[in-house]
Amino acid sequence: MKSITIKSISIILLILIIDQSVKFWIKTNMHLGEEIKVFGDWFIIHFTENPGMAFGIKFWGGIGKVFLTIFRIVAVIGIGWYLRILIRQKAPTMVVISITFIMAGALGNILDSVFYGLIFDEGTVFDPITQRWIGYWGVANADMSGYASVFKGCVVDMLYFPVLKGNYPSWFPFWANQDFIFFRPVFNIADSAITIGVAYILLFERSFFKHIE
Repeated sequence: MKSITIKSISIILLILIIDQSVKFWIKTNMHLGEEIKVFGDWFIIHFTENPGMAFGIKFWGGIGKVFLTIFRIVAVIGIGWYLRILIRQKAPTMVVISITFIMAGALGNILDSVFYGLIFDEGTVFDPITQRWIGYWGVANADMSGYASVFKGCVVDMLYFPVLKGNYPSWFPFWANQDFIFFRPVFNIADSAITIGVAYILLFERSFFKHIE
């Protein structure tokens, strides 16, 4: 039990270090909306800020942002509690690691939401007059001057894989003749950790969770 606990903590710390290091570099070296092509038009580092949920999904306005951050914190506490139970019950190692990935990813985005508004001098903020999220120009500095209050920081996203591009056919409902991009959302390493953890559980560990229900 001690071994898997140490392994889980190590994985969480490693993911957080990588996630936060990349985000800090992006935030302090790139302009909002700037792109770096890594692998042609298939893999692009595209700096964007997400005031909402994973993969760029927005959630109401300024008040919604606070509630979302609080919800994330409560969810992480619940995941941590569940992870402890799995370790005590000597659940399969890969089940524990999958939940560990999910917890690490959630923690990574929580750090952005809770602290980035306090750490950086520039960031995307919600304008209550226009009811819109407003970006900024220039490169942000981590000088602790702050651009928003606690819980109102925006999550830094940068991984963009527009592998397929085209147009929907004219007969296609709702999006006829509109541009088609797969995969359109821009995400980060924390999002990837969550996705990997969930995908592994759905593909390989469903029988375990059915057994404990």
